[in-house]
Order: sequence, then C-alpha cells, then structure tokens
Amino acid sequence: MSMESTAEDTLEGGYDPERIESTWQDAWVEAKTYRYEGEPGQDPNTTYAIDTPPPTVSGSLHMGHLYGHTLQDFAARFQRMANGDVLFPFGYDDNGIASERLTEKDLDIRHQDYERREFQQLCREVCETYEAEFTEKMQSLGTSIDWDHTYKTIEPRVQRISQLSFIDLYEQGREYRKKAPAIWCPECETAISQVETEDDERHSHFNDIAFELAGENPPREEFIISTTRPELIPACVSVFVHPDDDENQDLIGETARIPLFGHEVPIIEDDRVDMEKGSGVVMCCTFGDQNDIEWYQAHDLPLRVAIDETATMTDLAGDYEGMHTEEAREAIVEDLEEAGYLRDRREIVHDIGVHERCDTPVEYRVSKQWYINVLDHKEEYLEAGEAMDWYPEKMFTRYRHWIEGLEWDWLISRQRDSGIPFPVWYCTDCDHEILAEKAELPVDPLSDEPPVDACPECGNKGPDAFAPEEDVFDTWATSSLTPLINAGWDWNEETESFEMANPELYPFDLRPQGHDIISFWLFHTIVKCYEHTGEVPFDATLINGHVLDENREKMSKSRGNVVEPAEVLAAYPVDAVRFWAASAAVGDDFPFQEQDIVAGEKLLRKLWNASKLIDTLAPRDPEEPADLEPIDRWLLAELDDTIETLTEHFEAYEFAKARNHLRTFFWNTFCDDYLEIAKTREDRPSTQYALRTAHRAFLLLWAPIIPHATEEIWQTVYADEGATETFDSLHTESWPEPAGYEADLEAGETAMEVISALRRYKSDRQLPLNTPIDAVSVHGTVEGFETAIQDVTHVETLEVLEEPPEITTQVASIDLDYATVGPKYGSKVGEIDAGIESGEYEIDDEADVLRVAGEELESELFEVELERTYSGDGVMIETDTAVVIIDDDPAQ
Repeated sequence: MSMESTAEDTLEGGYDPERIESTWQDAWVEAKTYRYEGEPGQDPNTTYAIDTPPPTVSGSLHMGHLYGHTLQDFAARFQRMANGDVLFPFGYDDNGIASERLTEKDLDIRHQDYERREFQQLCREVCETYEAEFTEKMQSLGTSIDWDHTYKTIEPRVQRISQLSFIDLYEQGREYRKKAPAIWCPECETAISQVETEDDERHSHFNDIAFELAGENPPREEFIISTTRPELIPACVSVFVHPDDDENQDLIGETARIPLFGHEVPIIEDDRVDMEKGSGVVMCCTFGDQNDIEWYQAHDLPLRVAIDETATMTDLAGDYEGMHTEEAREAIVEDLEEAGYLRDRREIVHDIGVHERCDTPVEYRVSKQWYINVLDHKEEYLEAGEAMDWYPEKMFTRYRHWIEGLEWDWLISRQRDSGIPFPVWYCTDCDHEILAEKAELPVDPLSDEPPVDACPECGNKGPDAFAPEEDVFDTWATSSLTPLINAGWDWNEETESFEMANPELYPFDLRPQGHDIISFWLFHTIVKCYEHTGEVPFDATLINGHVLDENREKMSKSRGNVVEPAEVLAAYPVDAVRFWAASAAVGDDFPFQEQDIVAGEKLLRKLWNASKLIDTLAPRDPEEPADLEPIDRWLLAELDDTIETLTEHFEAYEFAKARNHLRTFFWNTFCDDYLEIAKTREDRPSTQYALRTAHRAFLLLWAPIIPHATEEIWQTVYADEGATETFDSLHTESWPEPAGYEADLEAGETAMEVISALRRYKSDRQLPLNTPIDAVSVHGTVEGFETAIQDVTHVETLEVLEEPPEITTQVASIDLDYATVGPKYGSKVGEIDAGIESGEYEIDDEADVLRVAGEELESELFEVELERTYSGDGVMIETDTAVVIIDDDPAQ
C-alpha cells in the first residue's frame, strides 16, 4: 500500500464517520490488512478458520446479511487479535435456481428459449455484475474478510471439487441412481429434496366422494372417501382399509370402481391407514403423498401418471387433459356433484408441502434421479453433531429433530439449465454408468467425450454408444463442501489419495449461519465432509437468529415492513449499526430498534470526545511510575477485570454481553467517574499513566465492534509516524491481557460512589465543583481511598464511620395488586384500603405478610415502598454501598 498518513496528528473537531469510514474501508482492502498468512503444516491450534456462508446471488443486501456477517466479523476480529492467523473467506452461491430466476428477470428472458450452454453463460454474466455490487456493499460494512480467498460455487476449481465429491461417494458405494418417486416442484420443473420442502397453511375443502363396489354380490353398494385432492382420482390404483377398522372390514378383498373414470382397483388392508381421518377409508394415487409412495412400493401397485411435470393433467385424466391441477380440481368436483357422487364438501385449513423457494405445492413423480445414502448413517451424523460446540446449545435440538425425522435419502440431481454437471455418461445399450477420470475434472458430458471408447459392461461402441447425463447437481451438493473448498481439498494423482493444500485449516473452527438452514447447509456439510474425511468439519457452530420488524413480526415485502440496509447505512455510521448488531443474544430472533443504533452513534461521539480530552490531560507515552496512587491502581485493576470478562465473552460468542459490559465500564466508570476525577489530577504521573493505559486498552477492546472509529483514533494518536508503504493497523495488534494490577475493587467502587454523590450534591445546589466542604462522614468500605475522596471533592475533614448512622425507616406507601386482590377479597377490598390509609395494619420485618382488616395478604399481593430518613445534623445521601453525611454548610 502506498499512502501518506491517513489522519492528522491530533483529533480535531467532531467525529466525522462519512470521511473516516470510507477512508479505512479502502485502506484495509488496498493494504490486504486481513489476508490469511498461515502456511501448510502450521499447527492448527495457531490458526482460526471460519466456514462462512456463501450468500445466494440475489442482487440485494438484506438485514439478515448485514446482521449475520457482522456477527462473523466480531469473531474474526477478536480471534485475529487474540490468536494470530485467521482465515475469513467469502463465497457466492451462484449455480442454483435463484441465479436462473435472477437472470430471467434481469434480462426479461425465458431459459427455455436458449441452448443450455448459452443460457449458462448469460447467468454467469448477470451474476458477476451483482456479485461485484454485493462485494462493495460487504466492504462498506467494515468486515475483515480476506478478499483474496473468495470463491464462487460455479467456478472451475469448485466444479472440480464438487465432481470429485460425487465420484468419491460413488466409489464408496454411498450414491445410487434409481427410478423412483421423487418430490417435484411443478413451478421450477425439477426434483427437489426433502429439505427443500416446508409446510404451509392453505385453505382447501374436504370432499366426501362415494365409490361404488364392483363384482358380484358386494357386501354393500358404496363407501365414502374424504379427500382434499379430487384431481388425483384418475391416478387412483387402490383403496386401503386398516385391519382393525371394524366398520369397514367388509370392504377388504373387494373391488372398487372409480367414480367418473370407471377403472376398478383392489381394496387392501394396511396398518398405515389413519382411522381417525375422514371415513377411515383412503385411496392410493400415484402419487399424492409419502403414504402413497410407501403403499406403491410395498404392494407392487401399478403406476398411473395423471399429472405431468408442470402440474398439468395428462391424457389419463380424459376430459380434463390439459387443465392445471387447480382448474381440474374444481371441474371434477362439479362433475362428481352432477353425477351424484359428491356427498359433502366443507372448508378446511391444513398444512401442505410446498417448495421453500417458490411456495408452490409439490407433487410426487417417478423419474430416474441420483441419491446419496443418508438414512443408514443417521446415528453417525447425530454423533458428529454431538461432537461440536453449539452456540447457543439449544440449536442442537433442531439438528437432532431434523435427523430423526428424515424419511428420504438425499436427492442431489436437478433438472435445470444452470449448475454443475454430473460427470457421468450412460451406455445406450445397457445403461451402464461411466464416470469421468479424476484428472480430467471438471467436465461437462454435454460437451466432453467419455473416457472410454467402448462400454466396459457390454462392449457397445460407436458414435451413439454413450448418452450424457443432462442433470446438474443440487446447489446444496456443492455449497456443502465449503470447508473442503477453502482448505484446498483435491485428488493427488501421484499418491492416489485426497489431500488438502491447507490441512491446518481443517476442521474449521467455526461454522456461522442462520437457524433456518440447519437442515440445509449444516446437515449437508456434515454429511459430505464426514463421508469424505471421517471427521466433523468444524469445532463449533454459531447459529444466529433473524432480524424482525419493530413489532417482532418477520420482515416481508408483502407486509411492507422490510427495513432496507441501504437506508439505515445512509442515515447512520456503520460502526453505530455494528453496535446495534451486538445487541441481541446469539440465536434469538430480535426486533430492529433504531434507538439502539442511536445509542451506538452516541457511543462513537463519547469515545471521540474522551480521546480528545485524554490527549489534553496526558502525554501519549508516559512511563509507569514506581508507585501508582490508589485511585489509579484501582482503575487499572478494574480494567484488568474487564479485559478478563470480555475475553471470556468473546471466546463464548457472547457479543451482547461483551458490548454491554464494556459500554458500562467505559461510559459510567471511566468517563463519568474517573475521567472527571482525572481533570483535577492531570499533573500527576500516576493518573497520566493510568489514563493512557486505559485509553489504549479501550481502543483495542472496542476494535472488533466499532473498527472504523478505533482505527482512526489509534492511527492518529498511537501509530508510528512516517509510514509510507503500509500501516500497522490497530486490528493486527494483540488483544490486551490483564496486567496483574491488584487493588481493593470493592473499596474503590464505593469511593467512586461517594465522589459521584458529592459532585452531584454540589451540582444540585448549583455550587462550583471546587467548592470546599467542611466535613463528610462515610459509612462504607473506602479504606485506602480517603485521600482521593478528599482531593477530588475538596473535603477538608473525612471521617469513616464504623457503625451506620441512625436512620429511621418508615413505610411510605403500600400498593396492592388489585387484579389479584379484587377477585380474591371482593367487597372486603374497601376495608383493606381503609386499613392501609389509616395506618391500622402490620407488616412483618421481611415484608412477607400484610395484616389488615382481619386478613393476611401474602407478599405477591402487595408492594411496600420504604422511606429512610436521617434525623441527625447534615444531609444524608445513600449510594448502593455507602451512606454519606455532609456538613450542611459548605465552606464558601
């Protein structure tokens, strides 16, 4: 970096975030301040690696991005200062459905109108534009990302790793291709995995439909089936009855005739029938839900496909062919009613499965798809989760519940135009699978030739001997590899083994992410990395919550309650927004509250103004005196305690606790109390040293949360002068450690309370703070600080009382909880009130019981406010830990 000094030698004027923040953001990027400098073979304990989430390229930065990435940055900045080498990379997930949709919307095109490779190129170009804009926005947050370690889930290197993953799992026998029912999104026209579906509450109707019995001498004419999906009737292949259903036992073994369509199906017993739902008799259609699939496989039922890949009725639906399923549903219901088969129709609200990306109700279709075995390793994945540290711990429960509820293997193939291709060809005669050679990856079977001339299974050869796989990987099949991508996992041809370019990074120290993608990204990453390496991919996971609106409602465009980060960042300093991001316990959803950003803005001004004041009170590099005075030693001992506490909070990812503790100590103890005292002691070496020691520590302690302001002050006040090629950033300094100062913290805190009380006493009476006071008596522990109290508050005589002064405690008021007292005592409440008003009551010493009007009220029914009065000479002031008696005639 070539630069002159970025700041003046003195802190002039007010804090100017607009100039300061952009200056340091550019300087950090240009100087590569946050580059990872670790080396292969380095002790993993000396590195800290974050497995950062690659955001989907969507063209916008939302509050979730701002909040989540700022939390990661708190961890990265602390660890860099505390432990040295940190890898904080960045990635973009740009190979999925979201990228396709962004491209179609941006260019106003349809992917169906382009050749696949041509459309993929358009996707790449559109994504690059949005990625560049997103990078600028991320840099404007002041995040300490190493931009030299940026990856994209569609770039050739990542494509190679993703295809290597597929081949490795195939060779381990962990993958299979099968023609089977799969969850299908008609809107996206692709198979999806279980994790990509969610329940959504929708309005619907229960339709009671009469089915006739066929054959000779049936036990009855008809039976009723209740269904919300009458459009599936043409796909009905059987009817099921529970073996314990006494009312419908006569149907088992009979044949049913399907209304309107006329085909006949068997009635079979099966204990998966829910007897409490509808009539207890259900139809099996191929396919309506998971039960239909299980019945289809268990009973070897025929396949009737009445709905195609776009949710359109097929020729099997007869007169309804070509209709959308919703249109066909209404038409079939009308015809059932006209034909006399519809016996009842009632509105309901129920949960249905929808694709989480587009909210489209899913269907189930039979097709050939690729799967990864996960159901047989559920216990191993649970053990892997248990081996990790969870912040907060309660999030492990979500992970466990997801694994316990798994019913499907992981479907990884997608019928899309954009994505990483499967490195597979198929023999056109025997369908044998031919995989690409590892050395040749990445490959695209649509463009590249297979690695063999003839099928090794059947010998088929010639120009049409092999058909390329046209599907692409599910995007999660690639983004689940981020630890391996960032550690440089690859196949070594010479050693014929998988190796990592940076093995010191793996397992990663931290996986930060939102709680909504535990079942997506976290689970799939554990699956992939565990199967490839036999290790858990990270030591800890940090699960952040969501930012809600001010009413604690989820932000959504439809509600019109979305808070745009661009507007917030235009109105407030970045550091103030970062201060807000540290306001909530990690893992909790929390409301966006502007007043917390305003509080952050006030803190920046407080830090700036305190720094300016310290610059006038103390030289910048004072020597430590041989003897520190008690008040100064006490401050440094308190500082040691704060450093120790903050270190513990940051190590446990308790950013809100760290922020609040530091703010209280800096604002209240240091600025409001000690700094005011220091003004009267500026010529003392002990105070000068304590001021500078504390100031340096405050800049370092605040650095992870408010990096711009602290860098500006540090460079102005403490950086070496004359740097032209580079600069030594505050953020590469070492995290402070306790220096071992010992003091009576309790006595010092009490002394500070006494000093504050005396200063407030003068201010309330509009007396100058240097007004002498003849005499003050204190009951409280202030041993060793008597002289400091006298010097700061100009007290001529200070007496420390061994016994407390005589103070009379009286009941000032008794407040009843009428919401509880009223219903319990009814008409007697008036007598209770009168007894309290007249003073005719008794309260025990602990205020646990109130006896009044012949009743005994327990403590939860009332609240007592006590009034303490001093009857001696002078004015009494009570603090948390002391009683102060002031001669009521201050010397003039």
